[in-house]
Amino acid sequence: MFEEFREKLIELLTSRIFVLLVIAFVTTSILVYRVFDLQIVHGEEYLDSFETRIKKEITIEGTRGNIYDRNGNLLAYNELAHAVTIEDVYENGRYKNLNLNTTIYNTIKIIEDNKDKVVSDFRIALDRNDEYYFTVEGSQLNRFLADVYGHSSINDLTVKEKTSTPDDVINYLCGWDRFRIGFYNENTKKDGFIPGNGYSRTDLLKILNVRYDMNNNSYQKYISTTIASDVCEETVAVIMENNNELPGVSIEEGTIRKYVDPVYMSNILGYTGKVSSTDELTSLQEINVNYTINDTVGKLGIEKSMESYLQGKKGSETIFVNSVGKTTEVANYIEPIAGNDIYLTIDKDLQIAVYKMLEEHLASILYTKIINAKEFDASSVSASKIMIPIYDVYIALFNNNVIDIDHLGETDAKDNEKIIYERYMSKKEAVFDRLRTELLETKNPYEDLKTEYKVYESYLVDKLYQEGIVNKDAIDTTDKTYIAWTIDETISAFEYLNYCISMNWIDVSTLDIDTQYSDSEKIYNYMINYILDELYKDKGFIKKIFTYMIKNDEISGNLICKVLIEQDVVELDESEENKLFAGATTSYAFMMARIKNLDITPAMLALDPCSASCVITDVQSGDVLALVSYPGFDNNMLANGVDPEYYAALQADLSTPMINYATRHKTAPGSTFKPVSATAGLIEGVITTGTRFTCTGLFDKVAPPAACWIYGQGAHGSLNVTEAIRHSCNMFFYELGYQLGTSPNGYSSDYALSRLQVYADAYGLTDLSGVEIEESMPSFSTTDGVRSCIGQGSHSYTTVGLARYVTAVANSGTCYNLTLLDRVTDRSGNLLKDNEATIRNEITMDPSYWRAIHQGMREVVESRSDYEDMKIKVAGKTGTAEESRNRANHALFVCYAPYDSPQIAVATRIAYGYSSTYAAQTTKDILNYYFKTEDEEELITGQAQVLDNVTTVTD
Repeated sequence: MFEEFREKLIELLTSRIFVLLVIAFVTTSILVYRVFDLQIVHGEEYLDSFETRIKKEITIEGTRGNIYDRNGNLLAYNELAHAVTIEDVYENGRYKNLNLNTTIYNTIKIIEDNKDKVVSDFRIALDRNDEYYFTVEGSQLNRFLADVYGHSSINDLTVKEKTSTPDDVINYLCGWDRFRIGFYNENTKKDGFIPGNGYSRTDLLKILNVRYDMNNNSYQKYISTTIASDVCEETVAVIMENNNELPGVSIEEGTIRKYVDPVYMSNILGYTGKVSSTDELTSLQEINVNYTINDTVGKLGIEKSMESYLQGKKGSETIFVNSVGKTTEVANYIEPIAGNDIYLTIDKDLQIAVYKMLEEHLASILYTKIINAKEFDASSVSASKIMIPIYDVYIALFNNNVIDIDHLGETDAKDNEKIIYERYMSKKEAVFDRLRTELLETKNPYEDLKTEYKVYESYLVDKLYQEGIVNKDAIDTTDKTYIAWTIDETISAFEYLNYCISMNWIDVSTLDIDTQYSDSEKIYNYMINYILDELYKDKGFIKKIFTYMIKNDEISGNLICKVLIEQDVVELDESEENKLFAGATTSYAFMMARIKNLDITPAMLALDPCSASCVITDVQSGDVLALVSYPGFDNNMLANGVDPEYYAALQADLSTPMINYATRHKTAPGSTFKPVSATAGLIEGVITTGTRFTCTGLFDKVAPPAACWIYGQGAHGSLNVTEAIRHSCNMFFYELGYQLGTSPNGYSSDYALSRLQVYADAYGLTDLSGVEIEESMPSFSTTDGVRSCIGQGSHSYTTVGLARYVTAVANSGTCYNLTLLDRVTDRSGNLLKDNEATIRNEITMDPSYWRAIHQGMREVVESRSDYEDMKIKVAGKTGTAEESRNRANHALFVCYAPYDSPQIAVATRIAYGYSSTYAAQTTKDILNYYFKTEDEEELITGQAQVLDNVTTVTD
């Protein structure tokens, strides 16, 4: 009976009807579970009318505030744009990384095929040698490395992690256990995987940039990562057409940051970018907890310092999408709030005009100093008489990448490019053959080599240092052999490097060689072959070859000028081109015309001088009306994701345009410091307005004796403080400094400096100026109290610091914390903050002392023949500061005007600008522009002029 029951039950359980009933029951149970039980905060997936939907909580960025100048002229704003984004929608598995990386690569190719650029905010870039390098250093680099290796604190970095090279980081992140960037198949195992396999170094870096950003967003589900911003309509169309083949890739609408006058304003405004480190995010979240790693924030300048005003308030919404990604419902919308608008104290038109005048005056100095010669011995003349041979100009075109060396060998290179390339390749082979022979066979002492090959061998050894193959930290710098190589130059590179091997100064681990079975000869040969292979593609070394090709007339100036035209560096009318190609004009005349017309700018040449700065203040309010740094850069190329090619070009630019020369560059103040010393002497009672010292030309109370600038030409004789300022008499201020340092115990330099520092501090020269952007801390002199009184010693100040100082001189003692911020409003124009410069301190001094200093500065300008026709009365002080005996001096001029009722103060510095005369002449044009005493067309001509070094005072 039991057997009969069992057979009936089996028949029932295996019947088709029962199976269908079970399937229906299970399916219904699953659906009920999905409807009622599956709840996820972000990305809720559930059933509505038997259709799967995904719920997404979307953050909507508040539009960033605009930036205006003091007159309401727009400087920075937001523009609607399309962005290409990606989300990680890939299933986990062996091929997830391969599929994701392939999608990113294909998306990048679409973007670039349509001439758009991908975002690049990774902390590693490619240089012009196609080598990886870190774009940050110091604490920022350590923070980046900590993020890469997953540490919350830089203190957790291991020694190996902290000393990682860019290639180490690339290989780690591209490795099997991280993003697995490189082609692989079913047979590939972890040990056999090659990071980057199948990709160029350029493409690898672009893919890695996206993967790294996606990884930073990984803790936030359904947060997209931007691949490219501000893409064209063609890119949008192709991405949308290929949507099915690009899983996770979308087109999103948003805004991008735009700058109206980028080159002129970039060093003030800075730029925006994505949050780039956990440290940066932590700092931002201390101000506002709503910041996330994906936010766009100010990275430099006003954009950074005014972040809390400019950043908008986020909104949000809930959207529901179906299985094919179509939005089916929007709910819970919260309106974002736009950021506030910033109004600066800067006058946009003044800022642009001063920039152009600085550029024209720099070009004029070059135009005046360039001579038609191959060489010039700067060691045989004073700094003011250094001239620039035209051959240096030709060389500069290669050294500063004005001529694209890479394009010379491209298939679309033009006739003269090809000629240079053929000669270059022939020269290059000859250079390397001779170097190899010299280093492995002939082994001549360094002193016996021609200058050209001395340069090559020095570069080679320096490269060994840079790559860590020769460990500089291990070298005994007192060793006789080391001295014989570095100083005496009596031994060969062969002898020196073999000695390094014998002394274990070589880090053999950097070479792919089995040292266990290698003697010193094999190590040396391997090292030389390795480094020569490296130099063969090294751009710096290649430029050395071009330098000597030019010096040896293997490349003519005529060829170089023609290549400037072929590479579209300069654009000329047809008749001018024909003259050059027909030989109707010389290469010297052609190049001088390019410099005169600013077709080739001082920044492009990066010869001395190529940089300058000027700061103009309102002396009664402490507002900064212009803060100009030349050269500038295009911050549109750095906002919204850094353009990697442009950034690499900026890093390689020898004129260093990303340095703010007004706030970051420091030099000695020269004689512009003398009014500070006069103040110290008067208040301390060392002198009165009637005290007279006699200048004999040489001050011999200190050793070595200190000379006045007039020494050898005569002497100033008896002078009071006003006359000493007028004539910029060093000897008067030497004596003043000596007396500042004299006590009953005799003279003490430290005592003189301690008393002098009180008054440098009173003028604000011991701390930051107050401007709301990045600034270098000033350095008051710590040596030689006598020479420090004329602005020598170790004084080092920024242009903006000197501007604050001369502002206090102009208004007779009010030292402001200068400001760039005028006011803040909301987007409706309602005033939120009316900003004013704060008063740092007041200098209380007898009015007769102020009159003595002011009169001396007035007489400085009155004595200048180049100011004779000036319609506004100006008081000022010149300064010339030496930094190197083989380079031109720095040129400085500080002033205020009008003399009787001061409105503005000006500080102008031309780095390596030869003479303070040039700084004074530049400032004269700036004053004429400001006070409208000359027409703008006469002041800004777009051309360089031959300058006359006309002045009755030299300092």
